[in-house]
Amino acid sequence: MMINFSKHTFILAAAFLLLPWGQVAFGSTLKVCQTCSYTSVKQAVQAAKPGDTVLVDGGVYQESGITIDKPLTLIGKNNPIIDGNFTGQLISVESDNVTVKGLTLKNVATSYRQNDAAIRAKGRRNLRILDNTILKTFYGIYLEGSEGIVIKDNVVRGENKDRTESSLGNAIHLYYTDDVEISGNDVQGHRDGIYLEVVKDSQVRNNLSHKNQRYGLHFMFSDRNVYTHNTFRSNGAGVAVMYTSNVQMEHNTFEDNWGAASYGLLLKEIRDSVIRNNHFRRNTTGIHMESSSRLDIKSNDFDRNGWAIKVMTTCLEDTFRLNNFTGNSFDVSTNGKSQHNHFENNYWDKYSGYDLNKDKIGDVPYRPVSMYSMLVERVPPSVMFMRSFMVDLMDNIEKVLPSFIPENLVDEQPMMNKINHDNNRELTQVVRKAAGAEGR
Repeated sequence: MMINFSKHTFILAAAFLLLPWGQVAFGSTLKVCQTCSYTSVKQAVQAAKPGDTVLVDGGVYQESGITIDKPLTLIGKNNPIIDGNFTGQLISVESDNVTVKGLTLKNVATSYRQNDAAIRAKGRRNLRILDNTILKTFYGIYLEGSEGIVIKDNVVRGENKDRTESSLGNAIHLYYTDDVEISGNDVQGHRDGIYLEVVKDSQVRNNLSHKNQRYGLHFMFSDRNVYTHNTFRSNGAGVAVMYTSNVQMEHNTFEDNWGAASYGLLLKEIRDSVIRNNHFRRNTTGIHMESSSRLDIKSNDFDRNGWAIKVMTTCLEDTFRLNNFTGNSFDVSTNGKSQHNHFENNYWDKYSGYDLNKDKIGDVPYRPVSMYSMLVERVPPSVMFMRSFMVDLMDNIEKVLPSFIPENLVDEQPMMNKINHDNNRELTQVVRKAAGAEGR
């Protein structure tokens, strides 16, 4: 028995000694405060060993250029503030397995050459950036060539008043970085709230992105990502997805994104993606689509937008089904007579058809594009005649003798009642029943 015990002890001791420093589970805690052994965050980080925790307990620290070059947990207690005084980057992470949590970081320098940030990392894995408040930043969080990242529950506030796009950085900026969770953050006052360039297999969820100069969320060349349950409010435009495929967009709210060239959602050269169960409210344009193909746009609410959807003739094989269109000035607009997309079983509050067989589906098709919307697309100043008698007359004549609107942009079976997306099972049964009756 004694022999076995000694053997096990030897094995455990050997395993402990063989562990890389980055995986040591029980490090020391170095405390930083006005009366502690360490009164500087930078000094404590430099003195720490791999696996240690640096605990900053309250106070204001006038520091920048803090470099974390070992596996470390840097954590704040009692709201400590690290004030960079606009002298450069605050925290540079140069190690894997690092956590930065619970700090207030503020006054990051504006640098067009170095792209200074409150927290920056390049080529790192397993970083956790949690519960921080970042104020007056150029870039808030800037990650490059990294993977396995969690950015959660941070508040990032920039100042973009009276500034141009080119003079601003992004709140959360990711470049060539994969497998990232961005959740529960509140970002505002930057060029883009969240910017992803060549980012794959990541999730963006439960964030609030508002009052940013350009986009609330911006994808470029970023495939296989998911964004759900976010709110994009009062940005230059809500979300832009460009040159990307296989993006899942569900349960988001796009609201109050107003401006001459503003959108709730801008899609450009995107394919094979889904847009489901989102709310588009009070945007200049709910969705603007160019050169986008094979999109499934289902069960969304478009309410009180200027244009609910602008779909350019370069879009192919997109399907719009089971969406609600209510209170929009224009439901659908396009820039030509050619159309290769499909509309089915949507609810249109402007639809004036009838339902003689009481199957909840209109008996006559609905054409959501009006002649006036085609005119406004070609001659924007003509929008000043909206709601005039001449416009009503023009649209009514076009309905009887269509000549300008796309002939095949039509919902053959519009729904008679607004769709309750919480009750889609019953709705699906109604649609299938109607489709069966049609086929007989």
